[in-house]
Amino acid sequence: MKLFGTDGLRGRAGAFPFDARSLHLVGREVGRRAAAARGGSTVVIGGDTRESTPGIVAGLASGLTAAGASLAHAGVVPTPAVAELVLAVSAASGISVSASHNPFEDNGIKIFGPDGRKWSDADEASLEEMLLASRESESVSGRRGEGEKAIPGSPPPPLPRSVDESLAATYVERLLKSTPQRLDGLHIVLDAGNGAAYRVGPQAVRRAGARLTAIFDRPDGRNINEGCGALHPEAMAEATRELKAQLGAALDGDADRAILSDETGRILDGDDVLWIVASAWQRAGTLPAGGVVGTVMSNWGLEAAFAREGIAFARAAVGDRAVARLMEERGAGLGGETSGHVLLPSSPAGDGLRTTLTVAAILSASGRRLSELATLEKTPQQLRNVRVARRVPVEAVPDLARAVARAESRLADRGRVYLRYSGTEPLLRILVEGFEAAAVGSIADELEAAARDALA
Repeated sequence: MKLFGTDGLRGRAGAFPFDARSLHLVGREVGRRAAAARGGSTVVIGGDTRESTPGIVAGLASGLTAAGASLAHAGVVPTPAVAELVLAVSAASGISVSASHNPFEDNGIKIFGPDGRKWSDADEASLEEMLLASRESESVSGRRGEGEKAIPGSPPPPLPRSVDESLAATYVERLLKSTPQRLDGLHIVLDAGNGAAYRVGPQAVRRAGARLTAIFDRPDGRNINEGCGALHPEAMAEATRELKAQLGAALDGDADRAILSDETGRILDGDDVLWIVASAWQRAGTLPAGGVVGTVMSNWGLEAAFAREGIAFARAAVGDRAVARLMEERGAGLGGETSGHVLLPSSPAGDGLRTTLTVAAILSASGRRLSELATLEKTPQQLRNVRVARRVPVEAVPDLARAVARAESRLADRGRVYLRYSGTEPLLRILVEGFEAAAVGSIADELEAAARDALA
């Protein structure tokens, strides 16, 4: 697909497909389906703290109401909150307006069905076809101007109706019900990334009983993800160490992922979280026989550790939908990505806050330090991101293909190379993994240079 990636629709705010006409069409199509649903026509909508989000919400709402749908406006809430609220209020659909970890100039749309899960590839493809056809029709008729400006300087249009504050409260209640025990005695540092969880995140952690230090919880419309959050967890980790907190967590812009820190300031990614949670559940006898699902990006060390413990492990393609599908097929009770996007039982979507509270509960019950639970030994790994001007199959780029072949020959059966294009950004992701750190680094350098020469 040209518009939808691995995690919804993303682009520059104000430009196609985030112009007013396209937003109205998206809202109208979601609203049409909602109005035709048996259980009711309610659509839950919420978004992050970007300055463009209110205008996008207003554009979508115009289409939703034109199609006869009812709107439940949750205001600024995490993407997983929208999914949870679809279930909580028995809505026909949900829309989250967020570009997750992208810079503030971008924005995105994620659409959920009545089961709280993201739309299927087929549904997204149908909507994409409609948007592209509309754009072509508008271009042919001469109505489209020369280019479209990103992020208008004028204030966004008013929201379609007042925010229903009870919806955010309902989401917090569902988070607390899913947390297996109180967190009394724990001190947690929470980096909200100046994003969607800047209010509900601290509320949930405090109500769970923990002492909280919140950082990067002052959004201004443009500072979302800026030097903070899951992509930049260093400040969170340092604060955790300096304040002698037991746990630190950094959320991304829409709070569907979390990167953690132990009490020493050591940063823990999604692979560490899968190990901590799966190990605890295995000891308690509550981990389903289907085990754990990771992705093709999961560290080799995780797979080896699970094998030693007799925990079943399988790899899915990148993206939470691929992970969720394989979890369902295998009867797995836990899944996730290295990026910190973790899927837990009874939750329709990855949720950084739920992940944080789950690990905190395990930590509290253990009576140990997090560094004593985070014992995963990882294989040396390098991940490089190369910004590309075009997406061409790697095998169709001779110099890059030869570099990959050389890398695979050097690693033989003691490592692996994996290249893929990002589904949300113009990036080629290069993963190199092996037992020797020096070799991994030099191979990653060579592949990065080859990719820049060929595709940048």
